[in-house]
Amino acid sequence: MRAIVVERWGGPESLVEREVERPRPGLQEVLVRVHAAGVNPVDWKTRAGGFLIEWGAVPAVGWDVSGTVEAVGPGVGMFRPGDEVFGMPLFPRQAGAYAEYVVAPARHFAPKPVDLTHTEAAALPLAALTAWQALVDAADVRPGERVLVHAAAGGVGHFAVQIAKARGAYVIGTASAGKHDLVRRLGADEVVDYRTVRFEDAVTGVDVVLDAIGGETAERSLQVLRAGGRLITLTGPDDVPAARDGVRAMWVLVEPDHRGLREIAALVERGELKPVVETVLPLAQAAKAHQIGEQGRTTGKIVLTVL
Repeated sequence: MRAIVVERWGGPESLVEREVERPRPGLQEVLVRVHAAGVNPVDWKTRAGGFLIEWGAVPAVGWDVSGTVEAVGPGVGMFRPGDEVFGMPLFPRQAGAYAEYVVAPARHFAPKPVDLTHTEAAALPLAALTAWQALVDAADVRPGERVLVHAAAGGVGHFAVQIAKARGAYVIGTASAGKHDLVRRLGADEVVDYRTVRFEDAVTGVDVVLDAIGGETAERSLQVLRAGGRLITLTGPDDVPAARDGVRAMWVLVEPDHRGLREIAALVERGELKPVVETVLPLAQAAKAHQIGEQGRTTGKIVLTVL
């Protein structure tokens, strides 16, 4: 099968297309024919130096998958060949989603939302699960709470705005001025232009902050939280500031989540969540996808088409 592998740690040029052996499903696993694969910041971080990942014999990146079940292993009762699924297999172990086939435990997938194309569905898993697990599982956002989403037009951010709104929150997003209309269409009640205004000067009384930026942003975010507030950072444990004034701060790393995928699919089917896909490229142009993503200006998601 065709797959994009990491020839050596380094820049986008280290991604090369190779013919590799097609995997076979084992106990409780499914083989999925990949129609589309999403691209995420963790992909280029791993390509550059093995960030967090347990590598296989042939290093490969990618975790967002939408496709069709090709075969099921012994013990799988929830899927049959021909079922359309989406998921985030194996993270943080190597999945190799930039390929024609992936194999993983059946419960790392869920039925694809029927109203989405495979290209749209491939944009969902890692970023939407990150937002869901941060806002719902970790922060337990409640109706009426004030939620500040940094980088609200980005991959995780644009899902976080919609998920927080679906939970009944009052949502504030930070974004550059050119992206304000989009962030408002996604459901934000307020948008702050971080390039012209320090968000801590414009926002107060926040219950939950979702930080996908890192660095000093997390420390500054403590200033806008009320007593009992929650700060969720996504960039790593080193970006978790010391808590104060009854504020809780934590790092969340996404994990495979069958229940979460079903909840996300339900939001899509109710019209409360929709992926924004800015760039679609064929599998062979994975290096170009990384070049675009690493510029840090992407709105929504980048997706590779495989089938």
